[in-house]
Amino acid sequence: MAGLSIERIAGVQCATGESPAWDAAARAWYWVDIPARCIWRLDAAGRTRSWQAPEMVACVAPRARGGLIAGMETGMFKVELESSDLIDNGSVAVTLLGKPAELGAGMRFNDGRTDRQGRFWSGTMFMDMSAGKDIGQLYRYDANGLSAPIVSGLFTQNGLSWSPDGRTMYLSDSHPNSRLVWAFDYDVATGVPSNRRVFANLAEHVGRPDGAVVDADGCYWSCANDAGCLLRFTPEGKLDRRIDLPFLKPSMCTFGGDDLKTLIVTSIVSGKPEDAEWGGAVVLLRPGVQGLADAPCAF
Repeated sequence: MAGLSIERIAGVQCATGESPAWDAAARAWYWVDIPARCIWRLDAAGRTRSWQAPEMVACVAPRARGGLIAGMETGMFKVELESSDLIDNGSVAVTLLGKPAELGAGMRFNDGRTDRQGRFWSGTMFMDMSAGKDIGQLYRYDANGLSAPIVSGLFTQNGLSWSPDGRTMYLSDSHPNSRLVWAFDYDVATGVPSNRRVFANLAEHVGRPDGAVVDADGCYWSCANDAGCLLRFTPEGKLDRRIDLPFLKPSMCTFGGDDLKTLIVTSIVSGKPEDAEWGGAVVLLRPGVQGLADAPCAF
């Protein structure tokens, strides 16, 4: 959209910004900076603050019981944030919920999101992407605890989101060796995906399919990492819109705000001179469509 206004969140530059989430109950945005071990929040009054986690935190989602659930360096954790407004960089209390047996040395969790029923999903990756190890797995956390691996053979798990009715699950692999987005049939009663098929191949477009979100029309918004843009695909997998961004490496996006019409996008520092000003920024924009409220984690 010509002339689309992009607002930069002041005072924030993340090395690896990731996992934006809208907490409707708190009227606040959360996101993380993975290597900085930092959780950020932007409230409805426009105030930002941060908390320091004891290890790398890759993805977060609000919990219905309060606090957050997070995929971190050594497992999935319940997270409680120190609440005093007098502390600019508060502390984080974490409680281990589960550690996969497959989470070996050099690995961590990566992208994560809740399904429409409040189950939390996140996958793992080998942190040295240059090694090209497809040993990442996808897991579910629900009333039964942490699942066994549900999808295997992933280089860099990303792109989790669900269709408006919850019956289609999306998953991507953003590694240069893959660049694929898959769709699955999704059993909303059991939380079991099936019938995996290619939904979009970014080798046919631009960039690598990093984090993503589905809007109220059922369209899938993918952060095209390295290409500096958002790509929106229809439920049939047809590219119907591109929004160029001021940074090279958008990492994840989600809708929020009281009307669910604001899109927040995190980014990663690229190290390239042309990206020095905006790389790592977190931005807000109004693309003219409405999003869907993510369910808080119910467990």
